[in-house]
Amino acid sequence: MSVQITQPQTFRLSAALLVGCISLGLSGCQKTLKAPTLSTPLPSQEMVKTQFSIAGKIGVRTPQQNGSAFYAWTQVNNYFAIDLTGALGIGQTRIEGIPGKVTLTSAKTGTLQAASPEELLQQATGWQAPISYLVSWVQGKPASSSAKAQYDEQHRLKTLAEGGWQVQLSYDNAEPLPQKLVMVQALPQGENRVTLTIQSREDAAQQ
Repeated sequence: MSVQITQPQTFRLSAALLVGCISLGLSGCQKTLKAPTLSTPLPSQEMVKTQFSIAGKIGVRTPQQNGSAFYAWTQVNNYFAIDLTGALGIGQTRIEGIPGKVTLTSAKTGTLQAASPEELLQQATGWQAPISYLVSWVQGKPASSSAKAQYDEQHRLKTLAEGGWQVQLSYDNAEPLPQKLVMVQALPQGENRVTLTIQSREDAAQQ
């Protein structure tokens, strides 16, 4: 039995998101992957506190390489599944699991396992992306109390520094949740830059 997203909001694709796609240098902005279904069901006794499904594009730039991919992400509490396509030539890729036990599967790499999605993504593609932090960031909130955050006039998270990343969040008009995140991690030589554009979103339970 799989976990299904309930009480969905209407999917939105705005002109502002198209501009965001163009700024990333990505083509085919109309393409949106279907939200993945969790292969591991949430325990029946566990209350749903965080539940969302997002899809869009991710661009990664490092001192060694540039890359981009379409993604679709389903999150229910700590359980997640992320589908990627176009990720540096490794083909259709799925990352799923819970903190401490994560698998990555693609036709090129087979199935890999590690303790975190960040470790697997870097192992398979060379990308570095703060996936664990993004669970909170895409909901417009810091992941921990140690984050340094700034908010706009509408009390929406605007910028934050957390986990070694500087993050800038953009919003579509008066929407309460971000539609674009630009994340920069300083390195001894250069930087890692990750740009996440959210083209569609379903949200249910909120913390």
